Amino acid sequence: MADTRRETPGGPAALPDSAERIRNVVLVGPAGSGKTTLLESLAAAAGAVSRRGSIVDGTTIGDHDPVAIRQQRSVEVSASTFAWKGTVITVLDTPGYADYTGELRAGLRGADAALFVVSSVDGVDSTTARLWDECELVGMPRAIAVTNLDRERADFDETVAICQRIFTGGGGVQPLFLPIHGDDESVVGFIDLLDEQIWHWTDGSLQISEAEDRHRELIESERGALIEGVVTESEDEELMERFIGGEHVEIDLLTTDLERAVARGHFHPVVGHAATTTTVGAELILDLIVRAFPSPLERTPPVVTEIDGAPTAPIACYPQGPLVAEVIKTTSDPYVGKVSIVRVFSGTLVSDSQVHVSGHFGPGTGHEDHDLDERIGHLMTLLGARHLDVPTAPAGSIVAVGRLTRAETGDTLSDPTHPMIMEPWHMPEPLLPIAVTAHSTGDEDRLGTALARLVAEDPTLRVEHADRTGQLILWTMGEAHADLLLDRIRTRYGVEVDSVEVLPSLRATLAGEAEGVGRLVKQSGGHGQYAVVHIVVEPLPAGRGFEFVDKVVGGAVPRNYIPSVERGIRAQMEQGVAGDFPVVDIRVTLVDGKAHSVDSSDMAFQTAGGMALKDAAAKTQVTLLEPIVSLSIDIPDEHVGAVISDLSTRRGMVTGTSSDGGGRSRVTADVPESEVSRYAIDIRSISHGTGTFTRSPAGFAPVPSNVARRLLGQD
Repeated sequence: MADTRRETPGGPAALPDSAERIRNVVLVGPAGSGKTTLLESLAAAAGAVSRRGSIVDGTTIGDHDPVAIRQQRSVEVSASTFAWKGTVITVLDTPGYADYTGELRAGLRGADAALFVVSSVDGVDSTTARLWDECELVGMPRAIAVTNLDRERADFDETVAICQRIFTGGGGVQPLFLPIHGDDESVVGFIDLLDEQIWHWTDGSLQISEAEDRHRELIESERGALIEGVVTESEDEELMERFIGGEHVEIDLLTTDLERAVARGHFHPVVGHAATTTTVGAELILDLIVRAFPSPLERTPPVVTEIDGAPTAPIACYPQGPLVAEVIKTTSDPYVGKVSIVRVFSGTLVSDSQVHVSGHFGPGTGHEDHDLDERIGHLMTLLGARHLDVPTAPAGSIVAVGRLTRAETGDTLSDPTHPMIMEPWHMPEPLLPIAVTAHSTGDEDRLGTALARLVAEDPTLRVEHADRTGQLILWTMGEAHADLLLDRIRTRYGVEVDSVEVLPSLRATLAGEAEGVGRLVKQSGGHGQYAVVHIVVEPLPAGRGFEFVDKVVGGAVPRNYIPSVERGIRAQMEQGVAGDFPVVDIRVTLVDGKAHSVDSSDMAFQTAGGMALKDAAAKTQVTLLEPIVSLSIDIPDEHVGAVISDLSTRRGMVTGTSSDGGGRSRVTADVPESEVSRYAIDIRSISHGTGTFTRSPAGFAPVPSNVARRLLGQD
């Protein structure tokens, strides 16, 4: 029989009254696994679009950003909302490249379930496996879509076996449908193991029929394991007894238990997809989303507090509850302005209404905390670049909001009469620095505005104004992320910038003990300046900073001028004594001096103190110091040797190795900062994309003379 359940074409879907008829799904998987193509198939099967778009032609609904079209890959999370069998589905398509992990985490925050997309040709990469583990830790419901079944070397059974072996809780990974191949070995349909029906796309449209005798043996060999997995993971003891006893189990009961098992995050059905002209399998995946994925009512919302951090009552997915929503994505356009993708967790968001906007961020993030009331614009459901205005967005829904001028990604929207803030989601630290300069004076005037907008959109971007080098540093997730940001600065905001080498923030210290004298004796029109300072300077161990010792006797330097001497020395340390490198780790002892009853002053002794430090530095060797960072590197065991060998070439000192379990190890090392400015790129190459690291400041260390010449640009 022909399929008659497709929705009427018409773009984005309107929102239902009840969250029971909402499904929010995020697509997770590596680049090239077929996420965007799968979204096209789902939207076409649901009738939201008349035909599938093309990545090559730049016509997909998910990748409408100009950069994504040029690069032919997703670079940000997108939302597409359409209807299937009376249920509204919002699919959050996320980039697969590691540089865009922040976009992926935004998708995970907004969704109630994840559909892991695994290519039947390429299998599971390490990043996808680690994301699965993260979802496992928080109990996020997951299913697996095996894609690219229409390609050469595609192997559904082997891909399922790989997923069962690699994914945590692999015992709960079971195929829900089995592919059927035509005479030319292409996938033309699927066997539904629960319904025992055949879904066939041979003539270009979906046909559903009862399983034939030739399929019976295959069904019987696989169906038992599926039912056992569903019943076990749903913890339905009564149904388990019936199943073990050999009784027939009704399909309605199995479907109920399937939904319960998936919602618990313990059972993970596997479905298939072939991106042929007939999008084989898309309707089955839509059915799975509707009948097995949880509604927003079944997911525990994030923790909320008062804006001052005080605890408050938990929220629930209830339209009449207090308004609590979160901005999971913000985009800016010079012509359209800001558009924010918002997930409503509690209450109802109303178009053209007043909301409270809260954004509280940690130190060093580059984001200013803010709390203010703001009137929002229209609410819209999205289908890529297309939108449908909706008057309200009840709890559980995902919508786009216009005119939120101050809101940033990660902000909380709440009722102005009871403002609240949501617990932030985990964002990775950007570890690749790039230094940029404005190409012209006119560009410099606009660069600050462009960066402020990008920071509001992208919580993985950090902007640093380096005090000592004067450089403007953008901390990014990797080369692709850096290229994306530079592209947007140029094309979206019309600002031309140049990339330059990141300069290390060097310091200096004195290698040995030395005496210094600062003498300021000036007469000018009856107003003189007089101060004489004698000091002894000694080096201190690394990290000790600065110590000032007063050993003046007999009032050679009046007590009220001794603090002036210290201030002058500190000021000269900041300015440097050889070049403009700040001086650190010294002890200065004031041993003697002279003053004049009329011509001495605070400024005179400050100046003399600085002169004395410079005089002492001229009598001993000045040692250049470079910043050191501590790296903590997480890698598979087989790459430990390569990582340690590489660290030695970077003048690094390994401080420890340990096993993290699960075939992974942790290597810690102290390395000169100048040697690891591109480590975010290099560790991926060394570990074949499986390694991650964190870094933290570890003080300063002397620079070898040959390296010092390179750092100073003298080679």
